[in-house]
Amino acid sequence: MKNQISYSPEVRERAVRLVFEQQREHESQRSAIKSIASKIGCAAETLRTWVRRAETDQGIRGGMSTSDREKLKELERENRELKRANEILRKASAYFAQAELVYGRLQFAK
Repeated sequence: MKNQISYSPEVRERAVRLVFEQQREHESQRSAIKSIASKIGCAAETLRTWVRRAETDQGIRGGMSTSDREKLKELERENRELKRANEILRKASAYFAQAELVYGRLQFAK
């Protein structure tokens, strides 16, 4: 398994900014990414991913922005918790309804 290197947000932002600033000096964005990635010591694919995410966040490229993605994750997490709580309440309700039926029969038999 490969070791993952964690880059600080500042390094990511600087690298992406350099790509945007220097892509006019290169024949394509791809060559700018390769050049800058080698200078900062990350893989070109890693930098390409950062650039695509920045383009999406800025509205240059279609897709879900980082903030929307985080909101969606939070809503999905909350939805899972509510489903679990509903299931617990449903089971508790069925249990108490059954207990009340049994208790009612005992009272009726007296």
